[in-house]
Amino acid sequence: MSHKRIPKRKAAIAVGGVVALGAAAILLPSANASQDGAADDAAAAPRTLKAADASDLASQLAGLLGDAFAGSYYDGDKQQLVVNVVPGDNNNVVVQAKKAGATVREVDNSMTELAAGERTLKTEATIPGTSWAVDPRTNKILVTADSTVTGENWDRLESTVQGLGSGMATIKKSAGTFRTFASGGDAIFSGGARCSLGFNVTADDGAPAFLTAGHCAVAAEEWSDVQNGQPIATVDQAVFPGEGDFALVRYDDPATDAPSDVDVGGQTLQITEAAEAAVGQEVFRMGSTTGLADGQVLGLDATVNYPEGTVTGLIQTDVCAEPGDSGGSMFTQDGLAIGLTSGGSGDCTVGGETFFQPVTTALAAVGATLGDGGAVAGDQAGGEGDVGDVGGEDAGAGDQAGEAAVGGEEAGQDGGAGQGAEDGAADDGLTETH
Repeated sequence: MSHKRIPKRKAAIAVGGVVALGAAAILLPSANASQDGAADDAAAAPRTLKAADASDLASQLAGLLGDAFAGSYYDGDKQQLVVNVVPGDNNNVVVQAKKAGATVREVDNSMTELAAGERTLKTEATIPGTSWAVDPRTNKILVTADSTVTGENWDRLESTVQGLGSGMATIKKSAGTFRTFASGGDAIFSGGARCSLGFNVTADDGAPAFLTAGHCAVAAEEWSDVQNGQPIATVDQAVFPGEGDFALVRYDDPATDAPSDVDVGGQTLQITEAAEAAVGQEVFRMGSTTGLADGQVLGLDATVNYPEGTVTGLIQTDVCAEPGDSGGSMFTQDGLAIGLTSGGSGDCTVGGETFFQPVTTALAAVGATLGDGGAVAGDQAGGEGDVGDVGGEDAGAGDQAGEAAVGGEEAGQDGGAGQGAEDGAADDGLTETH
């Protein structure tokens, strides 16, 4: 189908000064540049970085430090990259990390030891309702158990964690239940299932498509933008459970207008490219049930044991989500696509843990591309809004699906997620809002 566009006020969302990811690449060569003490002192001062640049620098330092590297995270308050190192005989790698602009912290557990601990958990404690991921801020494995893990299962999990040794892992008990966030309702539909569109992309043959959660796509092949409507897109590839939770869904009409942007409730954020997540990074999530929510990245390469099976390679966050938000987009305020909503526990009233599929991994697996890789679109340049302002005076326009989401209107009202889905965000090929 050919998507019609409904006029909206396009606001720049924290547009000013987007730093190219490649900027961090110039930091490492400078590590050996200075010879005198004054230059060394200046070079050793931690650099101020955006989260995406910090992630890029962390990847480079991981290779530079080798076995001494023990993870990293982004300090959002100081806007600095913190790199963990295991003390050793080779002090030169630490000096180079400092010269590259990172804050260096000595820790006890190496990545090899932490990885061995995760393998033990996989072998001895793969129990539905559990998850684990390395938390670089504590230099430990954070193990989470939901409310269903009781009795013998809890004893088994606790015993396994204790067997890893003192200071290797911690257990957190969640009040909710781990589940994928698919539900019956609105947004993108197939039969009685409802999910959220993540990001529009271009398939490897140039055709328009979108990414969503794999657990949505394995449940149904054809999807519509209105409940009980004609299908507009067909699943091309899907992974769930296993090494991810993602799917590529192709629009049936090759002329479909599928822009790389996200409707954040009355405003549209241009998505320029996909990027890796960094622990400590501030992120935003858009979904068809709860609209806009924000929080922080807590862990990378997380393993989650859903009732349907184990999923690996996810991003762990404290961003809330609820049934129907599955597949929805996680992004930064400067327009970087980070993740697709997978599942978790809790809701947007009491909070909880939520896990996301990395967009970069999904794109590589399906051979698709996202955005133009360049700067934010010209019609946004110079604006002063940001994601936190969404849901203000312009939210809630009548036929823009879910643009009243952040204001809290119920699904099914005029302008909400019922009939509005046909005329608003879903018809735009964007993530549907509540």
